[in-house]
Amino acid sequence: MSTIDWQKEVESRRDDFLKDLEGLLRIPSVRDDSKSTEDAPFGPDVKRALDYMIELGAKDGFTTKEVGNVAGHLEYGAGEELVGVLGHVDVVPVGDGWSHDPFDPILKDGKLYARGVADDKGPTIAGYYALKIIKELGLPISRRIRIIVGSDEESGMSCVERYFETEEQPTVAFVPDAEFPIIHAEKGISELDVSFKGGEKDGAADFRLISFESGERYNMVPDHARVVLEDVKDVDKLEKAFADFLQNHDVTGEIETEGTQATISVVGKSAHAMEPNNGINAGLHLVAFLGGFELTGAAKDFVAFGRDYLFGDSRAVKLGINYEDKESGELTMNVGVIRYSVSEGGRYGLNFRYPVTADMDKLKNKAETVVLEYNAEYSHYNDSKPLFVPQDHPLIQILQEVYTKHTGEEATLLSIGGGTYARHLETGVAFGALFPGREDTMHQKDEFSYFDDLLKATAIYAEALYKLAK
Repeated sequence: MSTIDWQKEVESRRDDFLKDLEGLLRIPSVRDDSKSTEDAPFGPDVKRALDYMIELGAKDGFTTKEVGNVAGHLEYGAGEELVGVLGHVDVVPVGDGWSHDPFDPILKDGKLYARGVADDKGPTIAGYYALKIIKELGLPISRRIRIIVGSDEESGMSCVERYFETEEQPTVAFVPDAEFPIIHAEKGISELDVSFKGGEKDGAADFRLISFESGERYNMVPDHARVVLEDVKDVDKLEKAFADFLQNHDVTGEIETEGTQATISVVGKSAHAMEPNNGINAGLHLVAFLGGFELTGAAKDFVAFGRDYLFGDSRAVKLGINYEDKESGELTMNVGVIRYSVSEGGRYGLNFRYPVTADMDKLKNKAETVVLEYNAEYSHYNDSKPLFVPQDHPLIQILQEVYTKHTGEEATLLSIGGGTYARHLETGVAFGALFPGREDTMHQKDEFSYFDDLLKATAIYAEALYKLAK
């Protein structure tokens, strides 16, 4: 066969690609545990999105399999060895401030807007169409190619853990859920809760802290926070202090008072936890504000700890566990969930992204001395180890060659603090689909992808899969 014009093959399927992608984008596949059933462990919408991909594969003549109602695959070809592409169909919560319905995709000025278009439905369809082109051209391959689809990437990746309990590991694989060129190192990711027991003490407090709520996910910087206070000694002083605070910090907010009760809300800016400095943590700002007042009991410990050790310190310097290596950069800390109530006490849900040479268990133990000083304890911990594939590996070399051919750019190797499915692979890397220099709108309002970029990524994926499977 003469040389294949991969880009032309993709362009000829442009309308079908858009139609299939829009169908997937219309499904509001945010995990909803309140509607969990045995058939749909992450809620019916997430399951619909998974079914959509499986049905698409069956319609196009691929061998399909669903695994545990949480993942599945579409496969083509024959051979002992397996080349994998891992994408996901679940999306993060919508958040506020969209300029249109996030689940009604709009193509405008070359940009396709919808929740999940960049993370990760667009890239997943790109991987799917790459395989579809190989199949439709009848290209000779000696390894099987499998598109693996997960449905719980955004809140734990339990879907691929379940998948690989019963399904084989690919010989080599890539994950279209990050950025180009190639991510060969992913920091370790761990979640750690610092908890404060409930209960109040008598004493000279400026007010009683009744409740504090900020954040839904460990992997997002919270953009909203709300606190309820009672028995406020001096309402005017509180209102004036809050006005001053807003003037001196990069957040907005409001305070509502009724008698001696006050409700305060703060709005910051959300961002992905891998770089907390890209966002403005509304919860920590509100904690810092409360830290200027006199409190008692668990509320005092809870607020003081957040003010002294978490606010304004995304590198965990104050906790004494900052760390950096040349392979993957600095440790980062995001405070994704903040809760307090009089009966339950307080909790900070921390999300660490740590370098590939660090030992998180040791760092966690080192920080515990500070935690104990504030009468707190660790109440939840999980850890996903780092990923590292050396640059001389054949997988890296083939991806570099294909990327450079299609873009004319050098395929540099990157390290990220984000976690992709690649960390659940024996040999895999994240590869696209965001091109260098493009705005990253993943997890943000008005999320979009340049439609032509998705098509270009498809051409790169198609040639890469062909070369890996040949």
